[in-house]
Amino acid sequence: MVNVKERPSWDEYFMRIAQEVAQRSTCLRRSVGAVVVLSKRILSTGYNGAPSGLPHCAETGCLREQLKVPSGQRHELCRGMHAEMNALLQGARHGIRLEGGTLYSTHVPCSLCSKMIINTGLVRAVAAVDYPDTFAREMLLRAGVELYVLPMGPAGPEGEGD
Repeated sequence: MVNVKERPSWDEYFMRIAQEVAQRSTCLRRSVGAVVVLSKRILSTGYNGAPSGLPHCAETGCLREQLKVPSGQRHELCRGMHAEMNALLQGARHGIRLEGGTLYSTHVPCSLCSKMIINTGLVRAVAAVDYPDTFAREMLLRAGVELYVLPMGPAGPEGEGD
């Protein structure tokens, strides 16, 4: 009898890719990756870090860290772009229609990113790690954007590969 390897679900597959994209992050606080998918095809990716052409936080330091700003607060003090923002902007920059797609992000989107997700016309967001922003969840719910948290370890769904 042939031993058949179990394949990851589509959500697991794209979340693993988002985790790999996060490896490019230049943020000193957390590494986040995002992938926008439509019809099982990757349309754009993004990771968190300074805008293109500007010095990375590793070079300049993190103002939010210096001021001890808690997670989820005072986003305007951060010089970096969020992974979700970068994935949406990459699609726009290259003229790619993202409407109707799904965003896979290593973290639940914040309220700023949630507003962008809603106005982009994405219909679903899948995240591996929760984020302390209940307002973001409320907005996504009211806008009809499905939010699904798929706990993932480095090797797959939580509990596998540990």
